[in-house]
Amino acid sequence: MALYKNITEKPFFIVGPCVMENQELLYTVADKAAELKSKYPITVVFKSSFDKANRTSIHAYRGPGIEKGLEMLNNVKEKFGLDVTTDIHEPFQAAIAAQVVDILQIPAFLCRQTDLLVAAAQTGKVVNVKKAQFLSGQDMYYPAQKVKEAGNEQVILTERGNSFGYNNLAVDFRNIADMKEFGYPVCMDCTHSVQRPGGAGGKTGGDRKFVPNMAHAARAFGASGYFIETHPDPDHALSDGPNMLYLNDLEELVKSLIS
Repeated sequence: MALYKNITEKPFFIVGPCVMENQELLYTVADKAAELKSKYPITVVFKSSFDKANRTSIHAYRGPGIEKGLEMLNNVKEKFGLDVTTDIHEPFQAAIAAQVVDILQIPAFLCRQTDLLVAAAQTGKVVNVKKAQFLSGQDMYYPAQKVKEAGNEQVILTERGNSFGYNNLAVDFRNIADMKEFGYPVCMDCTHSVQRPGGAGGKTGGDRKFVPNMAHAARAFGASGYFIETHPDPDHALSDGPNMLYLNDLEELVKSLIS
């Protein structure tokens, strides 16, 4: 409950590399995240995925899997004192992940999966539901209601853009205002929203130069949180490199959003 209270009371940042490549990478990014937490009046949550189950190609790197991935996240938690989150794709993963993570993330493509939402809710952890690329902000009332009626009112709703033709996304920032009306904190996924899904020859492309613009536009529309995937060398990352922010640029963006 303390984490959710912090999320509702001050700006929050969910940051980390898209996928768990190795423990050293997680430590590098977590070290910066912990530094930001200590320097600024913000809530910081570390994020990375143990399995990218919706990669474009079957040959794409997915991650270390749930057992090894949760071990790596727990190492981050213990070493840096950070709250942590990861995404789950199947209901059985909720209780397992909840042994380590503080926020369970529901992927956008799966935000209407009732069994997944209920399983996440029943862990008692904060549930971050990412808005599907095919839904409006107003439509997100129903996924949030599934979590609430399963006995958990600790909900975050995250905007991440809508499909705009093939291999492209567009953000209707009115979705943020619409989702705020439900009474939950609203987060802006500043990096996935600049993706070009499947648009890079068997993998997803994107353009990270627009990440700060997405963040500041979301702030203007009332977002209270920012989801920012970041990597020390995103051009050589194993997933979502084109839209991840350089780790060296993270602090400047954070400072600009809370000034």
